[in-house]
Amino acid sequence: MHKLRAYVLPFAILMGLLFHHHLVYVRNVTLWLIFIILLLNNVAVDMKKLKVTMLDIWLMVFQVVVSMGSYFLFKAFGASEIVAQGVLVGVLCPVAASSVVIATMLGANRETVTTYTIVGNLMVAIVAPVYFSFIGIQQDLPFLDSVWLIFRHVAPTIALPFFVALFLQRFAPGINAFLCRYKSYSFYLWAAALTITLGQTIDFMFLQGREEMSNILIMGAASVVYCAIQFAVGKWMGGRYGDRMAGGQLLGQKNSAMGIWIANTYLLPLASVFPALYSIWQNVFNSWQLWRKDHKKAIVPK
Repeated sequence: MHKLRAYVLPFAILMGLLFHHHLVYVRNVTLWLIFIILLLNNVAVDMKKLKVTMLDIWLMVFQVVVSMGSYFLFKAFGASEIVAQGVLVGVLCPVAASSVVIATMLGANRETVTTYTIVGNLMVAIVAPVYFSFIGIQQDLPFLDSVWLIFRHVAPTIALPFFVALFLQRFAPGINAFLCRYKSYSFYLWAAALTITLGQTIDFMFLQGREEMSNILIMGAASVVYCAIQFAVGKWMGGRYGDRMAGGQLLGQKNSAMGIWIANTYLLPLASVFPALYSIWQNVFNSWQLWRKDHKKAIVPK
């Protein structure tokens, strides 16, 4: 599966380019795919062993403060609403479920990574509705109405898998064990979700690309910078709490499929270009990290 993982992003981009017009019509499938992916990952975790640490707190603080701070900073320097929203969703976007696999291969503690993949998703389920009530397509509604409207669409997709897994482990261990046998399928579901969401983004780029080329280029440059910043700050935070690699992956490796879905659903659709391009840079960096680790192993004398 690790060998297949390296080809998922290029395959998703190719399918998105070839079938972008058709993939738009199945975009509603994405939220179901994300729900099932999170559920399959959560049922495989022993909820009793989850322990929130100060590292988790600081990672959440970074995502909340820097996402909103970046939005207003870009606006203050004259950037368009598209660019500002793209950066916001790129930072706020929760950690990828696949980060557990990559991080542990790089030497991170599995329980540390697993805890934040759950905690971080719950945080986004709470924060995103508040943000998007005054930034995005629902801002004309009264504040509380907007928050509730967005929350009741976001929470079932992002937060409900956690509570379903919690219920199954406590009251239906047989069903939980059955679902655990299929946890590896989350990789293929993630590939499908990424293909659909990238197809949506590519379709918007074809429709509005010429008029918005300057914004696309700015988001491309910003996505590289923010990818480097988030991995670097995450490693620094993780180093202070004894797990440098976990911190880097938890802050830097994003659930790009979810980020693109959020942007397409609640923000200006072209803002999804930022998380789409970010997914390329994070996969390139992760591939380099894995190659570097394997190379070091190869040269260590036995």
